[in-house]
Amino acid sequence: MSKSLPPKFIISLGRYIWTTMWKIMMSQMAPSSKSGEYLRPQSQSRNTISNESGSLYPAESGRYNLIVGMSCPWAHRTLIVRTLKGLEDAISVTIVDPAPTEGGWKFKQTEAGCDTLAQLYQLSDPNYEGRYTVPVLWDKKTKKIVNNESSEIIVMLNSEFNSFATNPSLDLYPEDLKDKIDTWNEKTYHNVNNGVYRCGFASTQQAYEIACNSLFTTLDELDEALAKTRYLCGDRLTLADVRLFTTLIRFDLAYYGIFKCSRRRIQDYTNLGAYLKDIYQLPGIADTCNLEAVKQEYYGMLFPLNPGGIIPLTPDLDLLSPHDRENIGRKSEVV
Repeated sequence: MSKSLPPKFIISLGRYIWTTMWKIMMSQMAPSSKSGEYLRPQSQSRNTISNESGSLYPAESGRYNLIVGMSCPWAHRTLIVRTLKGLEDAISVTIVDPAPTEGGWKFKQTEAGCDTLAQLYQLSDPNYEGRYTVPVLWDKKTKKIVNNESSEIIVMLNSEFNSFATNPSLDLYPEDLKDKIDTWNEKTYHNVNNGVYRCGFASTQQAYEIACNSLFTTLDELDEALAKTRYLCGDRLTLADVRLFTTLIRFDLAYYGIFKCSRRRIQDYTNLGAYLKDIYQLPGIADTCNLEAVKQEYYGMLFPLNPGGIIPLTPDLDLLSPHDRENIGRKSEVV
């Protein structure tokens, strides 16, 4: 009888095979720099819906469809603005499911003759060579993708569909706050929104530590700022809050664990934790959140990060308890 392979050899061979396959899969899912830092590809469909004369994509009720995945924070932004503005009757929504073995998203039912989001992208542009991402703002009339960049879609939803909105007076990007909103957006995008992905998709220890330190330095700064004002730019909810919220709502459930953003949870922050509950409890917001999908899809679908596919048991987020943020930043009345 031949002897069994020594454990040392089995371990070394297993590590070599897994590391090699992991690097191949990660290079496709999350391209990185030579130093191991995750590099997010830019969105490529960047057309604009406008009410200006001669616009290729004018604002029309019933013409456009939002295609979203419920676990995706970038797509979640568009659902929130659609809800806050009251555009449910004007802009339809299609939800796609992740199809990890196919490397993308698939439709629950055929959409424009397509079974997958990749097919829809090719229908829109047969020469398209980018990633097949959500959200997608789809023009049902021309069968074209108008835009797949969430930061631009939410600006259009805020301003261009007021004729069809049930809450047209709400302005989430007011002129007097634009500079402040843009400043927060720049900081939170790099260090928080994309920062959690830079942690999770880092392929070297150094890249991970740089991203993790930047993430928590910014979260500390946000927590301090929110001790003074109810929202990031004062007492009014803005697009800066929408963009931050969709990362925070996923943090303790997913990013803390699978992306190794494990220095602190959002609920450990006095102000950020209450701020998260404040926004979640605004009318309509909870209905845009599918927390079970977040857990199932991050842990169940990101095979290179969780090859066992085990979904962790997590504590309740307690999002419905009082937050007591209504009077933060307001001056005391003079009696």
